[in-house]
Amino acid sequence: MTRPNRRLVLAGLATLAAPRISRAATVKDGAGRDVPIPAKVERIFPAGPPAAITLYTLAPDLLLGWPRANRAEELPFLLPGIGDRPEVGRITGRGNSANLEAVLTLKPDLIVDAGSTGRTYVELAERVQGQTGIPYALLDGRFDAIPESYRILGRLTGRIERAETLARWCETAAATIRGRIAAIPASERPSVYYARGPRGLETGLGGSINVETLSFLGARNVAATQPGSGLAQVSLEQVLAWDPEVIVTIDLNFSDSVRRDPAWAGIRAVKAGRVHLSPKLPFGWVDFPPSVNRMAGLWWLAKLLYPAQFPEDIRSVAREFHTLFYQVTPSEAQLDAVLSGRG
Repeated sequence: MTRPNRRLVLAGLATLAAPRISRAATVKDGAGRDVPIPAKVERIFPAGPPAAITLYTLAPDLLLGWPRANRAEELPFLLPGIGDRPEVGRITGRGNSANLEAVLTLKPDLIVDAGSTGRTYVELAERVQGQTGIPYALLDGRFDAIPESYRILGRLTGRIERAETLARWCETAAATIRGRIAAIPASERPSVYYARGPRGLETGLGGSINVETLSFLGARNVAATQPGSGLAQVSLEQVLAWDPEVIVTIDLNFSDSVRRDPAWAGIRAVKAGRVHLSPKLPFGWVDFPPSVNRMAGLWWLAKLLYPAQFPEDIRSVAREFHTLFYQVTPSEAQLDAVLSGRG
């Protein structure tokens, strides 16, 4: 049997998807591209995890599915019938697993990506939009751009009022936190190591979106002196030389083992008991993935690093954030689970 021509299949599928674009109106996305506003928006494909979270918090009913299916322990913190929507793969990032034919069979009205708006991602968006006829919006994933990203997505989806509510919450939180730390002298800003992985030897270098919350808070990321950007593997010897005052980790195994590991015992953070396991239900508070979920983590980290400036009860902050953004109010037991970081 003759195998079908892949380009012809793709073209045929694209023909089915293309008529949904409204040519009369466009919105400038986070990369400055003019993205057509679809005539109807009922189904949106998230290109990666940050986009899925942003979309879920704004318009959960429009989310086609998740790049990675949510785990059983994450589902109670998400809306029933939406948190458990199927895994659809991802177009961007590590382990991209959704090919365009698979995306098209889901018949999305819009594709949304959130994160980098660099040339590689712009070219990908242009290529996918051109091949499929489906509008493809890029949202700037940087911390300071989150409010505007909500406003852009609100215009694309017709959810302008809710987008403004979420954007203003983020703006107010960021301004409040920035104002409180402004007068803290450099000598009182702790050196921090962000430990990822079961051995704690993966970290975010200077400029990495993975440690953007640390940068926002004016903490001294010890790995910022390393050349390069993004995530990188480092040696234990290097961490010992950095001798951070605080260690923040997302890995439960590392958090449990580092306190007993003689190889780490001489580091100031370990000696002082300042190894902190980040909350991560339903999504991580430091990065994992780097989306609006980091707004809750910003308060948590601020309180850890500068307790005198941040007397707020982190439980109240977490409850407010979950209720507004995830649209599920956690119980006291669920808050315990979130703040333990052990989910």
